[in-house]
Amino acid sequence: MGFFSKLTGGFKNFSFSAKVDDEYFDDLEEQLIMADVGTVTAAELTETLRKEARARKISNAEDLKSVMEEIIENMLTVPPINTPTEHPMVILVVGVNGVGKTTSIGKLAKIYKSQGKTVLLAAADTFRAAAIEQLTVWSERTDCKIIAHSQGADPAAVVHDAVDAGKSRNTDVVICDTAGRLHNKKNLMDELSKIRRVIEKELPQSVPQVLLVVDATTGQNAVVQAKMFKEACKADGVILTKLDGTAKGGVVIAIANELKLPVCYVGTGEGIDDFIPFDPHEFAVSLFN
Repeated sequence: MGFFSKLTGGFKNFSFSAKVDDEYFDDLEEQLIMADVGTVTAAELTETLRKEARARKISNAEDLKSVMEEIIENMLTVPPINTPTEHPMVILVVGVNGVGKTTSIGKLAKIYKSQGKTVLLAAADTFRAAAIEQLTVWSERTDCKIIAHSQGADPAAVVHDAVDAGKSRNTDVVICDTAGRLHNKKNLMDELSKIRRVIEKELPQSVPQVLLVVDATTGQNAVVQAKMFKEACKADGVILTKLDGTAKGGVVIAIANELKLPVCYVGTGEGIDDFIPFDPHEFAVSLFN
């Protein structure tokens, strides 16, 4: 099952040899919560499984595994992410401090480069010390051009120049870094809205793709962050980082099910290639195998 098989230790200790009764489902719900699925999704998942067990007349817990995989895969399969059609495609990467936005941008750039696309990076995190330098390092590692102003410059101006350069250079993808921002700070969210308006003015026939980066090791706090950012900046999809730092991984299910946001990529380490597209089917079947 590859990397996903390493994530699901929170599920693997659950017994599929017990009698299928109310106690069994109560134990399962508790196990799901402990695996970072969260109370809301754990309750929904368990109730759905209970109904399916009755409908299919399943009395053997072992036979519930495939049904469970099916339910989880359905929860993870949400409407596809918005893909801008106007040239260049603009991706706005957002999230709170310390979740790995800049690193994820470098890895994402590598993926697009491997597809033969040209990529331009925009260093719109003008607040954090060394953010521009960090993105410059990633631009060199991935052989991408970068648009950057000085520290403290207007982030929207950086994005404007990057999109304008992308258009004039016939670039395929422009990926914009942003400052890490707390989800409860209105002024920072307003700044994101300003950046979005700049992009939409430059590319009136398209809207930017907004990818929210969250840290898997923060558990249900990642769900709270995702909810806030979805409401504030119309996030289209999620990059889940530091999955190599948790054996649980249930937060993936909670984000997809409760927020109807697709998990697009997962970060699996510090290396440039430790970044993979998320596969709902592979994740679901790896849970108990």
